[in-house]
Amino acid sequence: MLIIEPRVFRDARGYFFESFSQREFDEKVGAILGHTVQFVQDNESMSSYGVMRGLHFQRPPFTQAKLVRVVKGAVLDVAVDLRKGSATYGQHVAVELTEDNHRQFFVPQGFAHGFAVLSETAIFQYKCDNFYHPEADGGISILDSSLGIDWRIPTDRALLSEKDTRHPLLAEFDSPFKL
Repeated sequence: MLIIEPRVFRDARGYFFESFSQREFDEKVGAILGHTVQFVQDNESMSSYGVMRGLHFQRPPFTQAKLVRVVKGAVLDVAVDLRKGSATYGQHVAVELTEDNHRQFFVPQGFAHGFAVLSETAIFQYKCDNFYHPEADGGISILDSSLGIDWRIPTDRALLSEKDTRHPLLAEFDSPFKL
């Protein structure tokens, strides 16, 4: 996982930044991964305060890496390592993404991904390196306390889809991902 801090140019008119450059992404992320990532699909969602989405992934052979960002509002974005044999299996990284900090979060293949909306509303955008395949859709419970994630949303205010309430706990999950 990698948090990307873009160079934001501000003046009296507002701001400008490159939200994505394949060349710079390859230099930063490709150097770490040892290979390049080519994105094939962009997605956008709008959600209100308390919405929690995740923790989602795509099973092999349709795994997805994602580059995520917020263009309006604020979210707590989380990735959980699901790669068998990884020294960080079951551990997570969380980062606040906001319209003001312009941070982007790269979530590699083999990680579950989810977010919680901290602002009144949020518009969330992400790039994927593989197309969505419904038959490969998977997830682990976003409310699994064994993950130790502080979602910063009171449980009684959390809004989850029916699908997201049915995902297994990590302890019940047999990961299809290898290191």
